[in-house]
Amino acid sequence: MTQSTGQSPWKTASFGGDNTGPLNDIRVLDMSRLVAGNMASLQLADFGAEVIKIEPLPAGDPLRSWKQGGETTFWKVYARNKKSIGLNFRSSDFHDIMTGLIKTADVLIENFRPGTLEKMGLGLDRLHAINPGLILLRVSGFGQTGPYSARPGFGTLVESMSGFAHRNGECGGGPLLPPLALADMISGLYGANAVSMALRARDRTGKGQMIDLALLDSIVSVLGPEALDLQVTGTPKPRIGNQSNINIPRNVYETSDGHFLSISASTPQMAARLFDTIGRADMNDDPRFNTNEARMQHRPIVDSVVADWISARKRDDVMAVFVEAGVTIAPLYSIADICHDPHFIDREIYSDIPDDDLGTIPVHKPVPTLSDTPATLRMAAPKLGQHSWEILQSAGFDTDSITGFLNRNSIKSSSTL
Repeated sequence: MTQSTGQSPWKTASFGGDNTGPLNDIRVLDMSRLVAGNMASLQLADFGAEVIKIEPLPAGDPLRSWKQGGETTFWKVYARNKKSIGLNFRSSDFHDIMTGLIKTADVLIENFRPGTLEKMGLGLDRLHAINPGLILLRVSGFGQTGPYSARPGFGTLVESMSGFAHRNGECGGGPLLPPLALADMISGLYGANAVSMALRARDRTGKGQMIDLALLDSIVSVLGPEALDLQVTGTPKPRIGNQSNINIPRNVYETSDGHFLSISASTPQMAARLFDTIGRADMNDDPRFNTNEARMQHRPIVDSVVADWISARKRDDVMAVFVEAGVTIAPLYSIADICHDPHFIDREIYSDIPDDDLGTIPVHKPVPTLSDTPATLRMAAPKLGQHSWEILQSAGFDTDSITGFLNRNSIKSSSTL
């Protein structure tokens, strides 16, 4: 990597290196749209899989329409390392093309409303008749079974129904949805993990299987022991803003120069260290504050003590004192702040990659980092149909067949071989 020019603090990743990822012999067909499926296939693509976006004509994946400043920012980031075929789902050639692609694939990802794939003639039995080893990842809002399975489901709906929005918000205020596609992103990570496990199972059995991935199930799983807490206490947890229902001190605090810092003293040792650091060692012997349970019962006092100490000092001074003492603290950053932080830069948490429209663009690095078979940044997000010809040839279609598909408007290709 070389340092990029201009104002960007990030290093520039050059395409064209070796595909060292552990999935570099896996082919994935991704028929999904928007976030969850794309997040799943991004993980697979970053770690070496050949991911082929099967995009419906004429507009392609609607993620392309999520723009900032007139640019398809979501697509540019979450479709990196992927290829694209533009396919007319209503054409007479659809099933022939899909059959050819499925024969060559290891994984198929879809997020249609449950039952839609069957109506398209591509139910699980049909898929396994074509390719017995195929792994089918089915992403939906509410799952493939249950009273709500037939409902269309976006992340917003499950963030509401899961209990997340009920928990999120200021004390005494109304519920708040997350300002990002949280349920979709979580589900995408679960989906990639599930595909990896299904591939491992196929190594032993030789058989593919279906993965039922519901956005609702995914977000419920990361909210903590909510059902058990209700059983034990008899009451749903209240909204509490930036604080925690399970430990204290934990909050966001404003400094005298108008910045914000986050503290989470979630162990007894860390809470004691924090009190020592701000000159309140007496609190470690006070029965109101010397256990987490006691501190929770006296939350306003504890929070006020910490807030008062921090609010009298500048951010850099507070950070210096707490870091020196080994207290768990972090500045509250915007993305603009992140661009100047040496840790982000040193770990290359973002890298600039080539982009036809903007020259270079910053993208987050593949996560996590593997020592021997690392993920790689190999190609920019594709234009609609950019790889149609190449993909169909690799699936066994000859030039005459592909030309016929083009002439019948069954596919779109922005390049030819």
